[in-house]
Amino acid sequence: QVHLVESGGGLVQPGGSLRLSCAASGIIFSMNAMGWYRQAPGQQRELVARITSGGSTNYADSVKGRFTISRDNAKNTVYLQMNSLKPEDTAVYYCNKVYNRLAWGQGTQVTVSS
Repeated sequence: QVHLVESGGGLVQPGGSLRLSCAASGIIFSMNAMGWYRQAPGQQRELVARITSGGSTNYADSVKGRFTISRDNAKNTVYLQMNSLKPEDTAVYYCNKVYNRLAWGQGTQVTVSS
C-alpha cells in the first residue's frame, strides 16, 4: 500500500527555519523524482522544489536560495530544509512524486508569524 507521511511543520517566526520530512512507502522510491508542494488558503497547490532520482534539484523562484530539497534513498525519505522563512511561506506542505502523482498525504502545516 502506498503512503506518503509528512512531518516537521510548526509555528515559526519570520527569519526562522524548519526541516520537513516525508517518508514514502509502497513505491520504488529511488527511481522516482520527488517534489515538495504547498497549498496556502484559497490558493492552488504549487510545486516549490523537486529532486530527480539522480539528485538534481529545481526550485520555484519564490523559494530559491532559501529552501533545499534532499533525499535519502536508504530511508525512502525526502527532506525540505527551509531557511529565512517569510509569512508568505505559510501553507500546508505536501510531498509527492513529480510524475504520475500518488494520493496525497495529510500534509504538514507551516505557519510563519510573529
